[in-house]
Amino acid sequence: MKNAFSMIELIFVIVILGILASVALPKLNATRVDAQISKGRADLSAIRSAIVSDRQAHLIKGDSHWISGLAQNSTTLFDTNGSDDRTLLMYGLASATTSGHWSVASDDDGNYTKFVFKVGEDDCEFEYDNTKGKITLKSSQPAICDALVK
Repeated sequence: MKNAFSMIELIFVIVILGILASVALPKLNATRVDAQISKGRADLSAIRSAIVSDRQAHLIKGDSHWISGLAQNSTTLFDTNGSDDRTLLMYGLASATTSGHWSVASDDDGNYTKFVFKVGEDDCEFEYDNTKGKITLKSSQPAICDALVK
């Protein structure tokens, strides 16, 4: 009696594992995109809440202006506005151009009002309107970006 597997048994197991992997990998990628969308939605919700909270704090002081920009620099976003010395998120979000992260689209002369959230290979551009205090998805974005604002 031998205690080893035959070559046919090993090949059979390898084929079955290959089939299972080919079924599982696309599901794993879809799960990654769903996670990035969930992160983006949570970030966007926190940013919007921080904008309103900042406005309410300044209304009490007699200042009715919305915060002019949402970042002091392009490395940490949504933390403070250097010119107004106003704090948004206690711990800002690190800027990166990789999937699942925020980055600056343009700085508009030091007022950071245009941002990009990357989902997979798609860039979703957002713009902050400092006259209305709203951060919104710009028009003509990839379809996957709509999931961030629903």
